[in-house]
Order: sequence, then C-alpha cells, then structure tokens
Amino acid sequence: MDIETFDEQGWPPVTSKAHILLIEDDKETAEEIIRDLSDRGYMISHADNGRLGLDRAREGRFDLLILDRMLPELDGLSVIGQLRAEEVRVPVLFLSALNDVDERVRGLKAGGDDYLTKPFVLSELSARVEALLRRPAEVRTTRLRVGPLELDLISREASRDGRPVELLPREFKLLEYLMRHPAQVITRAMLLEDVWNYRFSPQTNLVDVHIGKLRRKVDAPGDFPMIYNIRNVGFVLREPQ
Repeated sequence: MDIETFDEQGWPPVTSKAHILLIEDDKETAEEIIRDLSDRGYMISHADNGRLGLDRAREGRFDLLILDRMLPELDGLSVIGQLRAEEVRVPVLFLSALNDVDERVRGLKAGGDDYLTKPFVLSELSARVEALLRRPAEVRTTRLRVGPLELDLISREASRDGRPVELLPREFKLLEYLMRHPAQVITRAMLLEDVWNYRFSPQTNLVDVHIGKLRRKVDAPGDFPMIYNIRNVGFVLREPQ
C-alpha cells in the first residue's frame, strides 16, 4: 500500500491535512486504520515495531501519533516515555487490547493524550483523532468537561459543579463515551458495541438500566437535566439549558 510519497529531499509534500504516524504491528488493523484515515484526507506514515516508530516520531514532523500498547522490540509505554523525556510533545492516541483501569491510567500517566481499547469502530477512532488535532499546540489534558460536568481520566473521578459523582467502572465508561460525543444522539446499538463490546444487539434493557442509574447520579434532585432519553432512538448528553 502506498502510504506516503517523498520529494527529492526525502520529505513528503506539504498538505493541508494533518500528517499522522501510526505505530501498529498488526497488519490487518494497520491497513484498516490507514485506509479509513486516508479516505478522510489524512497523510499516514506507518511503522510496524516500537523501535522504528520511536525513530520516526523523533523526526518531529508529525501532527499526531497513533500508538499501539503492545509492540515488538519496544512497547508503547517505552516509546512514549522516551518521547516525553526528549520533550517531543506531539499528541498521542494509545490503542490497546488491555482494557482494565490500571492500564488506562498507566498509558495516560506516561504521556498519552487519549486511550482507545480494542476492538473499536473506525468512526470513533476518527472522532478521537479529530478531537486531538483540534487542541491548541502544547495543550494536553486528561480531563473531559461538558458544562458543569467534569471527568478526570487519570484519577477516574467525576464531579458536577464540584460535587463528587460516585461511579461504578461501567458507569464511568458509559459517561466517558457520552462526554466524548456531547449533544450527539447515541443509539443503544452504539453503546452496546462501544461500551460493552457486543457485536450484536441482544434483546435486553441493559443499556436503559445503566443509563437510568447514571442519570440519577449525574442529574441529582434540583439539577437541570443533562442526560436525555430520545424516544425510540437513544440518548444524548447536553449542557444544562
């Protein structure tokens, strides 16, 4: 696959779209990501092991890194640790099949800007890429904020207007998903696939039960509501009116 072309000096031509370095050793996953992001107009470079990826990232000509957690020769945490130690501040989106809280915290504390667990849908990957690229240069955050609602991705704590919101792990993941898509209608099928990792739509009220519990915690008595049920469609998180 022709991913990038170079000029006579060995550099790719200037484009108006961002230049992304994908460091991913799984061939099928890499090809899917490259195809999808290329179709969206991004220029993609690819490295299939951690040591090569680190060398490429040090060149300093990329707008974003998509970095797999488990890599041959040098793992993803080591790659980002080296880059941050060398003051390479390019935003990094971690990809990982490791889904437990401790792994997410390790990735973010090491210097990652976002963390997406496998398997994932390409539309969410592209949405996270766009969000990272929209951030001002040199600004990194591990917090999500929608109106008075705030989510700390490192400490795994939520609050509304400074009031702590105690969440179970699944509720945290559900709220994180909603906060990454504010004012967007999210269907039950999307939540089953992206939060529960179901690849089918079982006949269950699982999503509704968890949304109900989450709403009671986020929208306390006296608060303006933020989580809405769109009848026969899904749910939406909005700033208070």
